[in-house]
Amino acid sequence: MAQRYGGKFSPDPRPGDAPAPRHPFHDKRASRAGGRANVMFFAPLPLVPRAFFSDPTGLALTLTAFGVLILAAWLTREGLKAEDAWAARKIARRPAIPRKIFGSALTGAGLFLAGMSPEAGFLPPAILAVLGIVLHSAAFGTDPMKDKGMEGVDTFQQDRVARVIVEAEKHLKTMADAIRRAGDRPLEAHVERFQSTVREMFRTVEDDPRDLTAARKYLVVYLLGARDATVKFAELYGRTRDAKARADYETLLSDLEQNFSARTRALLLDDRADLEVEIEVLRDRLQREGVRPDPAAPNSGD
Repeated sequence: MAQRYGGKFSPDPRPGDAPAPRHPFHDKRASRAGGRANVMFFAPLPLVPRAFFSDPTGLALTLTAFGVLILAAWLTREGLKAEDAWAARKIARRPAIPRKIFGSALTGAGLFLAGMSPEAGFLPPAILAVLGIVLHSAAFGTDPMKDKGMEGVDTFQQDRVARVIVEAEKHLKTMADAIRRAGDRPLEAHVERFQSTVREMFRTVEDDPRDLTAARKYLVVYLLGARDATVKFAELYGRTRDAKARADYETLLSDLEQNFSARTRALLLDDRADLEVEIEVLRDRLQREGVRPDPAAPNSGD
C-alpha cells in the first residue's frame, strides 16, 4: 500500500518525527536602520572644512548646522529601529516620540542654517530646508502614528508585560556580549538560537498578557540564571579554554532552549483551550436562542 512521504523537513511530518532544527535566522528581519540612515552621518562632513574657512559668524552657523544634521541622522536611525520593533509585534503601541518626523524637521533646519549667508538672503536656504524635509520624508517615511492590535487589550497588563520583556532583553544582550568575549563562534550561534527561542515566548506573552503569570519564572528567574552562567563561563573559558566547561555550558543552553520551547508550546495550547471554551460557550448560547448549527459546517458534529 502506498504511503505518503513525510519527515522532519516535510510540511506535514509524521507523528513522532523530531522537529527540524531551527535556522539561525528564524523569525529575523533585515533591519532598515542602516544603509541610507548611516549615509546621513557622512553627508554633513563637508561642512567641517568649510566652517574653518569662514568668518566667525559663518563658523558658528556652519558648525551649528553640522550638529543639527548629525542629530537628525541619529533621530532617523532610532526612528527606524523603533518602527522595526513596532512592525515585528502583533500588538504594539506607537512610538512615544515621533523620531523620524523630528529627524525630517531637523534636517530642514540644518540645511537652512548651512545655506545662510549675507549674500544669499532668506529664500535660497528656505528652499533648501523645504527640499530637505520633503526628500527626508520620501526616503524614510513617517513614524507609526497609531497603536496596533490594542483593541480589547488590558493596557495595565500590557504595561506589566512590557516591563518584564524590557528587563529580559537586557539579560539577553548581556549574554550576547559575554559570549562574544569567549571567542567561540559555534557557541555564539547557539546563544543566538536560544535568544530566538526566548523571543518566541516574548511574542506569545505579548499576544496574551494573561500568560505572564505562567511565564514569569522563565523570563525572570531562569533567564537571570542563564545570564549569570554565561558571564561566568565567558570569563573562565576566555582564560582556560576548558573543554569540559564548554561542554557543560552547551548542555545547559540546550536544556534551557528545550524548556523555553516547551513552555511556549504549553502557553499556546492553553490559548487554544481558552478559544475552544469560548467557542463552546457561544454555541450553547446560540442553541438556547434557537439557532441550530449547520450540519455541513466544519466541526458541527463535535
